[in-house]
Amino acid sequence: MAEPSAMIGFAGKRVIKQTIGEDLPEGFQTAEFLLEHGFVDKIVERKDMKETLYRIIKFHQ
Repeated sequence: MAEPSAMIGFAGKRVIKQTIGEDLPEGFQTAEFLLEHGFVDKIVERKDMKETLYRIIKFHQ
């Protein structure tokens, strides 16, 4: 799960670009981009995070 517009990544865009030697897509490390590409399962507002986590854990008990 991630918050809307969260920036997610181990390294910054510049470091990744220098490492792979290619331009990265727009919004590469945003929660929305990662949701579209299957790396994030859900985008949840911070105020709703606790309830969402509770429901997921309850579902899997």
